[in-house]
Amino acid sequence: MSTVYDLVTIIIFAGLAVLFLQRSVAPETPDDRIYHYAPPAIGCALANWLGNAHYDLAAVLVIVAVLGYIVYVLKPFGQNP
Repeated sequence: MSTVYDLVTIIIFAGLAVLFLQRSVAPETPDDRIYHYAPPAIGCALANWLGNAHYDLAAVLVIVAVLGYIVYVLKPFGQNP
């Protein structure tokens, strides 16, 4: 890992993977589907690529969009009914 973007996107992706695995073994069926996890995963890859290419503002905006998507769509903080 050579840039801060590598570290940040790996942490976000790891959290996304943990959220998916946690929900896959939950006794209640969550409202999300596996394809709901694709946009933030692709966003992490895009943000990392942009950051490594020195498009810092674009990379930060993509990271913010990814985090917004995770909070709004996937609702990781117990907001799912």
